[in-house]
Amino acid sequence: MFKIVMVLILLFIIFSLGVALFAFVKKDRNSDKMIKALTYRIALSIGLLILLMLGAQFGLITPNGM
Repeated sequence: MFKIVMVLILLFIIFSLGVALFAFVKKDRNSDKMIKALTYRIALSIGLLILLMLGAQFGLITPNGM
C-alpha cells in the first residue's frame, strides 16, 4: 500500500510537470496555470521525499545494500 501511494504521488508530479510544459509551449509564460502547476510539483516532491524518509525510518521500505 505504501509503495502504491508513492507511485501515485510520482504520477501526479509528472502530470503537473506536463501541465506546466503545455502552458509554457503555448507562450503563456506568465500564466497562473503554469505557476500553480510548478508550485504543486515542488510541494509534491518535498512531500514524497519526506514520505520516503519516514518509510525508511519506520521500516515500511528497506534500502538495498550494495
